[in-house]
Amino acid sequence: MSMIKAVIVEDSRLARNELKELIKNHGEIEIVGEAENVDEGYRLINETQPDLLFLDINMPEKDGFELLEMLDKVPITVFTTAFDEYAIKSFEYNALDYILKPINGKRFAKAIEKVKAQLEGSAPVSNEENETTEAKEKLTESSQIFIKDGDKCWLVKIGDISLFEIVGNYTRVYFNGEKPMLYKSLNQVEEKLPEHNFFRVNRQQIINVNYISNVVPWFNGKLKLTMNTGEEVEVSRRQSYIFKDKMSI
Repeated sequence: MSMIKAVIVEDSRLARNELKELIKNHGEIEIVGEAENVDEGYRLINETQPDLLFLDINMPEKDGFELLEMLDKVPITVFTTAFDEYAIKSFEYNALDYILKPINGKRFAKAIEKVKAQLEGSAPVSNEENETTEAKEKLTESSQIFIKDGDKCWLVKIGDISLFEIVGNYTRVYFNGEKPMLYKSLNQVEEKLPEHNFFRVNRQQIINVNYISNVVPWFNGKLKLTMNTGEEVEVSRRQSYIFKDKMSI
């Protein structure tokens, strides 16, 4: 495996130093930057595009969850927290990993093994010099987004999402039987999605074409799609022509 680029966002200098000492035992991890608050962390992550983020949950002004909500593309994230009850509540409904402070070396090593396993299962990042800036900004199937809706939170791979749907000024996200709200508009979401996987079927919805189970002709030149998750989606007449061309129907 190539070097894993890591960023630390932690308001305590002592805690940052503790993490850096633990990371020294894992030669495959390279620290490309550290920040002591959310705004600094946001700028650093966008500049360095790390593979891995060590993130404190409870920080002044803005917490770790708010940082993840700010990001379009979320690195693999390992949370650090001194508050056991808070951590348990936060992660009760999802698979995000977290480490309690003070950090135990063995527990840290287990977290790193999970990170490596997840990275090995992700699509490789292109290093071609002629890759365009626009292409770099697009998400891939293995890219992750963070969603927090009420007390629940998820770190979701783009490829696991079957449908995006407008609800007011926000977007409902369908994945693995869940339907939380993402506090971004559908247009904001569409700008980042990989075009070969996702298609805007009408003004209200974007689908992942890999989840289509059936396509039938509908009224006035439209199409109706059935997703393998059970949802039925109507493709507008204009988009039906584009969809047929895209899918070679």
